[in-house]
Amino acid sequence: MGKVVVVTGAGSGLGRAVARRLAADGHTLILLGRTASKIEALAQELGPPSLAFQCDVASPDSVRAAFAAIAARHCRIDVLINNAGIYQPFSIKDATDEQIGGAILTNLAGPIYCTRSALPMLGRGAQIINISSETVDKHFAMFSLYQCSKAGLERFTASLHDEVEPDGIRVTLLRAGQMYDEDMSWTVEPAVMQRFAEENIKRGIDVRARPISHFTSITELFRVLINLPADVNLPMVVSEGRHR
Repeated sequence: MGKVVVVTGAGSGLGRAVARRLAADGHTLILLGRTASKIEALAQELGPPSLAFQCDVASPDSVRAAFAAIAARHCRIDVLINNAGIYQPFSIKDATDEQIGGAILTNLAGPIYCTRSALPMLGRGAQIINISSETVDKHFAMFSLYQCSKAGLERFTASLHDEVEPDGIRVTLLRAGQMYDEDMSWTVEPAVMQRFAEENIKRGIDVRARPISHFTSITELFRVLINLPADVNLPMVVSEGRHR
C-alpha cells in the first residue's frame, strides 16, 4: 500500500531524485520547495496524486502554512524526509549575515520546524528521515557553518528518536557522502571555488578527486528505509561515494 511522503527541498538534487523514485513505487509525494516553478513542474511530471506546496523551511510561518495546506488534503503523513539544505563554502571572516543565517536556519532550524508541524499528522508506524553530511566527520575547509548545522541536526535526530519512539514513530539519520546528477548546478563564484579547492588540498582533501555517488543511486536507500519491517529500526545510515 502506498504511503504519503513529504519531501523538503524537492525541486532539485537528491530531493527530486527521491521523489521520482518513490512516486514510481506507488507512493503519494508531497513536494516542498522554495521555488514554486520547480516543484510544480515536478508534481506535473509525477502526476496525480502528487502535490506541490511552496515552502521556505527557514521560515516558521512558511512551514506552518505549508503543513496546514497538507493537512487540508491528507489527515496523515507516513514519511517526512527533511532534505532541504544549503551547501555553500565560505570562511567565517568573510561570511555575510545571510550566509550565516541561511546555513543555520535552513540546515538545522528548518528540519526542526518541519518536524514540529508534521508530528500531529505522524502516527504509529510513521517515519522521519533527516539528511546529514559526511563533512560532519571530516576536516573540510570553508564548511564550518555547514558542518556545525549538520552536526546539530544529528544531535537533534538522536534526541527526537528518544522523544517519539514511545509513540511508535521511527527516526533515521542518513549521513550522505558527496553526490551529483547531470542537472546539478552549484552557484559558487569561480574564485571562491578555487580557494575552496586549494584550502582543502592543504588539509589533504582533494575535493575534485574524491569518489562521488549519483543521486539516483542514493534513492535506493530510501526505498529500503521506508519499507523496513515494523520490528526493525535503523537509527543511522552512512553512505559514501566510491570509484567505479
